[in-house]
Amino acid sequence: MADQQRVPVGIRFKEAGKIYYFDAGSMELDVGNYVVVETSHGQEIGRVVISPEQVIVTEIKESLKPIIRQANPEDLERAAELKKRAKEQLTLAREKAGEEQLKMRLVAGDYSLDGSRLTFYYTADDRVDFRSLAHDLSEELDTRVQLLQIGDRDRAKLVDGIGRCGERLCCSSWLTTYPTVSIRMAKEQSLPLNPSKLSGACGRLLCCLTYEYDQYREIKGSLPKEGARISTPTGPARVLKINVVKETISLALADSRDAVEMPLIDFRLMYGTAIRPQELTEKFEKELMAADSPQAKAAPAPEAPPKPQAEQTPATAASGEGQTQRRRRRRRRGGRRRNRGGGGGSGGGGGGSSGAT
Repeated sequence: MADQQRVPVGIRFKEAGKIYYFDAGSMELDVGNYVVVETSHGQEIGRVVISPEQVIVTEIKESLKPIIRQANPEDLERAAELKKRAKEQLTLAREKAGEEQLKMRLVAGDYSLDGSRLTFYYTADDRVDFRSLAHDLSEELDTRVQLLQIGDRDRAKLVDGIGRCGERLCCSSWLTTYPTVSIRMAKEQSLPLNPSKLSGACGRLLCCLTYEYDQYREIKGSLPKEGARISTPTGPARVLKINVVKETISLALADSRDAVEMPLIDFRLMYGTAIRPQELTEKFEKELMAADSPQAKAAPAPEAPPKPQAEQTPATAASGEGQTQRRRRRRRRGGRRRNRGGGGGSGGGGGGSSGAT
């Protein structure tokens, strides 16, 4: 009965963080309300982003923790003070890590709502033994301190910043999950393969390389590749460049040194969506010229090969022998009938002449 009375709501603790579901119970919550919930890091304040009426998942198999209460102004004020204090304690933690010569980079700190737990997030290339650091910080700050290792992308998400486009980092403002990015996406979009220009604040490939990758593949998939030779109504040409952003194509005609740029829509209407390569055109022309040559016309037509005799199976052979025997029996019966008819006529004539005498 308890599972049937659950009222799940979606809560997010960071601006672009993962959505977690909690049980609202009898509370009437709308999108934008702040609530206090119990997490593995202690009590935290979260923001409702999915109301009970908007929950798409009809069956949530895992058990839902209940919402403690709706956050009041005092809770929000305390959370802001703890956030400011965590930044101050982060400076102290960095100094302590430097004194102990730990190869780690402390990124951010986060207090629980009741102030009983302080979590520091760090990045490191190798495994770091931070037990002494956590012990010293816990004694000096008079709170429980824990350190969690995160990746480079999570570091950029927590620190926040401005990207090369002039806008806030996507991972900090709206991107909830990290897409899979490969260098092939940069090649498909004709971008310079320079690591400094293709890397974001996290040091990894830019997430925005995935935003227009499908459009580039769709547009370029129906067009010849750059450098390909194609056949056009005005003669052979070579593809110089395909500008997907402007949706234009540049061609170099064989009888002209100047490049011709035309919209992709006009190019498709003029030449079709399936562009015939120049090599294929030359092959067809050679075959047609060879067929129309005087030598090909004067040459006699090749004789048709003899039809192969059908191979006889035992069944067909037996059938043929039976038909031959039946024809022989018919001929024998016909000969006997003819012999019988001639003998009866001469005997009848002799009997007639004897009676007349």
